[in-house]
Amino acid sequence: MDKKIAGITVEEYHKIIDILNPCMDDYLYMLDLQKDYYCISEDAVKRFKLSASWFDHAGERLNELVYPEDREVLNADLERILHQGQDTHNLQYRWLGKDDKPIWIKCRGSVLRDQEGKAEFLVGCINEIGIAQKADNVSGLLRAENLQEEIGASADGRLKGFLIHLGIDNFKEINENKGLEYGDMIIARTAECIQSVLLPGQKLYRVVADEYIVLDRENRTVQEAVALYQKIRSRIDRFIKEQHYEVFYTISAGILDFALVEEHEYHNLMKLSEFALNEAKIRGKNKYYLYNTEDYQVFLYKRELTSLMLQAINHDFEGFEAYFQPIMDVRADKLSRAETLLRFHTEKLGMVSPVEFIPLLEESNLIIPVGRWVLEQAMAACARIRKDIPDFRVTVNLSYIQILKSDVLEEIRKGLEKYQLPPESVVIELTESGLLESNSLFASFCEGLKEQGIPLALDDFGTGYSNFRYLFHLNVHTIKIDRSLTVRALNNQFENNLLRHMSDMVHDIDLKLCIEGIETEEELEKIGKIDPDYIRGYYFGRPCPLNQFLEQYVK
Repeated sequence: MDKKIAGITVEEYHKIIDILNPCMDDYLYMLDLQKDYYCISEDAVKRFKLSASWFDHAGERLNELVYPEDREVLNADLERILHQGQDTHNLQYRWLGKDDKPIWIKCRGSVLRDQEGKAEFLVGCINEIGIAQKADNVSGLLRAENLQEEIGASADGRLKGFLIHLGIDNFKEINENKGLEYGDMIIARTAECIQSVLLPGQKLYRVVADEYIVLDRENRTVQEAVALYQKIRSRIDRFIKEQHYEVFYTISAGILDFALVEEHEYHNLMKLSEFALNEAKIRGKNKYYLYNTEDYQVFLYKRELTSLMLQAINHDFEGFEAYFQPIMDVRADKLSRAETLLRFHTEKLGMVSPVEFIPLLEESNLIIPVGRWVLEQAMAACARIRKDIPDFRVTVNLSYIQILKSDVLEEIRKGLEKYQLPPESVVIELTESGLLESNSLFASFCEGLKEQGIPLALDDFGTGYSNFRYLFHLNVHTIKIDRSLTVRALNNQFENNLLRHMSDMVHDIDLKLCIEGIETEEELEKIGKIDPDYIRGYYFGRPCPLNQFLEQYVK
């Protein structure tokens, strides 16, 4: 290796790389194109699939290091350097990391030629283009990597003070309405507003998109954190006023008291602060939320429950079960139909209340596959029971998520065809409170039920908005009175008269009335005077699996 690189020996270049290695994030390299020799900064060995920082047989070794799909691109570029006079190298491609996963790099270099013009050396630097930026040019703030270093700088691993995780509310709408450049201006000016009210020792970072973090390691109190958030809000309000309300936005905050957190490791603090910020937004936005361990445990429970339900769905709905509760035809004094109810249990959690798991199914959209499964169970049960009770019906409560995000009407039609059931044998239930969320898809669904002759029941009538015009427009077949209204009617004469008049009105427009929640013979006798068509409640029977229902109520 007696050759010179612009007057420097290869050994000297090795020393230069070693000297500069601790001073920069990039990796310096030198490739001897004639002797097939390569050297690179020592830190590259820690990051990439390299056994040493220098090696012979460079072409072969580099080919093993480069991500297979990118080898052709690199070899073509080296071919142009060696045989077509190209004097620069500037490529973005992938190297393999220590875990064999691809890492995007930008490799730049200059070609040095000998006196005959033959390519002799390629020297330059490599930098990762997939790593997070340490600073943000839009807001002028340091980013998460620096925040991580600051948090890790505590000598004993414990922090005193607080962290405020701030997020601009509905920032996406600003970008959509005003454009990305305007959005960048808001990011920068919001950073200025926050910076202007910070106290000595408090530091501001921009983490992701429209989110910032204020770090206070000065042992200030949570009350001071709340006061700081109020100052930030006031300063942003003043900025909006200065802009003549051309744009209006708010900011939410999750406040983390380090004294309430056991583990002060960076990723744990980010996880908890993100939870706190999300809670502030869920609770209405433009407000703060103080991290609370009990709330976080509830959050973890819900997340675990959602995960368990997803696993159950992927294992043929193991743990889900369709229960059936008898509904009596009061006038004919016989079993008329059954309400289909969903139950869920796991070995770890036992039987989970529907009040807990059904909202999670809806939030996660898992209600779509589960709702499809419930429909299938209900129709299969109906077909079985109709062998003994020919005019038997099942009722199935649909979520508005199913109506708005799946073709549930087609699923009902196919189920009726599969089990050879008449349309009137399956009664679809919708809760009254969901009617406010109705749109064209919902109206189309209700019209589809009407066209196919599938009955519609309005559940929990009287607990929500009680807009009687829905009864006509939605072609409702049955009105169902919730247990809460039933109890009031049993214990208050005014409520009893109100329910009696409601019953008269329902029958006057040729609808059916089902009263729910009857638990004793005394309640049955009182409610009987109101003249309902159907009654459901523990007095007649509790929800149970199909086999028990068949044995106890059908056979």
